[in-house]
Amino acid sequence: MIGQFTSARCARIVCGWLLCLSASAQAAITIDFSYVDQQSPEFQRFKSFVDAAVANNPGYGFSAADAAYMYRLTGQLQYATLAVQTVEAQVQEAELAIAAGNAPPIAGDQYLDVGPMIEDLALTYDWCAAHTSAAQRTRWANYAEQAVWNVWHNNQAQWGGNAHPWAGWGVDDPANNYHYSFLRATMYWGLTSNSATWKNLLQNEKWPEQLAYTASIPGGGSEEGTAYGLSHRMLFMMYRVWRDSMAADIGNANAHVNDSIAWWIHATVPTLDRVAPIGDQARVSEPVIYDYHRHLVLEARALSNDAAARDDAAWWLHSISDQDMESGFNRRHNLLPAGPTGTPPAQLVYHAPGTGQLFARTGWDAAAMWLQFSAGPYVQSHAHQDQGAFTLFEGDWLAATENIWTHSGIQQGTDTHNLLRFEQGGQIVPQRVGTTSTMTVTPGAGGAVHAVANLLPAYDGDPAIVAWQRTLDFANRKLTVSDQFTLGSGTEAIFQVNTPVQPIINGNTATAGNLKIRVLSPASATLTALDWTTRTGPDETYYSGWRLDVRGSSSGYVVELSNSGALFANGFE
Repeated sequence: MIGQFTSARCARIVCGWLLCLSASAQAAITIDFSYVDQQSPEFQRFKSFVDAAVANNPGYGFSAADAAYMYRLTGQLQYATLAVQTVEAQVQEAELAIAAGNAPPIAGDQYLDVGPMIEDLALTYDWCAAHTSAAQRTRWANYAEQAVWNVWHNNQAQWGGNAHPWAGWGVDDPANNYHYSFLRATMYWGLTSNSATWKNLLQNEKWPEQLAYTASIPGGGSEEGTAYGLSHRMLFMMYRVWRDSMAADIGNANAHVNDSIAWWIHATVPTLDRVAPIGDQARVSEPVIYDYHRHLVLEARALSNDAAARDDAAWWLHSISDQDMESGFNRRHNLLPAGPTGTPPAQLVYHAPGTGQLFARTGWDAAAMWLQFSAGPYVQSHAHQDQGAFTLFEGDWLAATENIWTHSGIQQGTDTHNLLRFEQGGQIVPQRVGTTSTMTVTPGAGGAVHAVANLLPAYDGDPAIVAWQRTLDFANRKLTVSDQFTLGSGTEAIFQVNTPVQPIINGNTATAGNLKIRVLSPASATLTALDWTTRTGPDETYYSGWRLDVRGSSSGYVVELSNSGALFANGFE
């Protein structure tokens, strides 16, 4: 499947860096640390985190990689000692499980954590070699080699001679967060062991597949959304380590890194503390800016060879709510420089057709109104049935997916998004994975945009829906949504908007906090409100939120959303 994405241009680029690779192969993991300022507050915070572990008081998420980094940067023995002890504990635990006939912890959750666990081992094996014994290195190597082999041979996987096959989830999917963990383990162990097998696998198969895939999603970002898409921080980190170790700049082989800088900047709401709630939000239901967002853009900026993209990234990094890394285990990533202050991008509208995302805003000030709209591929398991859905923000969420007010953060159904809900025989008609909707986008001045989306493909030929086109007109802090549809027998279309507070209904108008919703067509529409907390049950908790349902048309709706005036009355602008 990956082969279809490979263009002649991509092939030429790949061939170029492969030739570079073969001419400069090295055995060790090399990371250019010239960017590290050991007098900086960022370094001191990282050092304090590792020093606490040296003092036998490790913080949450402390890893051998943290200690190995400090040893590499300072040469101080206590850090090498700690790294070796930490990896030895990992290997001993694995050996005990294997001796009992079981798979070790590294195989848990379908090898999800194989990447960071092998990174710990490989960095310590390489950088702290003088502080390991020959017997240790043999044991560590046998364990790491088996783990990486099992990843790529899931049906034949074994530990200690006992068969432990696994499902192979994500092994062949370069869009998947598991896949990046597999690449990470393979790269770190391949580099430190100087394994021709693993380096050739990366050079001849996995990196070309990855580059072909990212080249196929113009506009950047991830098809997994804004939570699972944060796994690109590790993909970009691998690009950087591979570049430094192998003198092969795969990060700039296509536009994905630079495009992703723009994607994440435009996906950030004007208050610069949250991002668009696209896809599953399993870590935290409301997508607040966290260390992972910062790390991703730091890595992208470190890779990019485009001055404008680096400037935009620097502005974002200096402006977002997370400046220092909230969690100690992320502090080593904050050693990457954010650069000079920078300035925001000139453009206010950004369309990323590869992920099917449109972002628009009235300005780069905190009081701007911001829009997100989805119409594109629905192909990943962490993506939602949100084709045709929009999010509106001004000071806070005006209209957003109910998913962000749930306990799980993984409510994927159409009933939780701001789109048309189709029901037939009292049952919701679902959107289907493996489909691709389309949109055309016409930007205007001051962040204005006209977008037309064909959303019928999302229903994959279901006879309940014959046609659905949604048109968005966004300008002057007003969003007009126009739907035209043709329904199958027995199907009803309900226009729905999820809001953080109760909509107060007055005829064809509803006011939900700072949001005013006017149904312009049909004149005979019926408006009702659902309190999501009444839906709480054994499988989900809805902490808050309301949904306005608009019924009464068999062919189309026109609905206008604007600020109710309360935001300005409260002095926000």
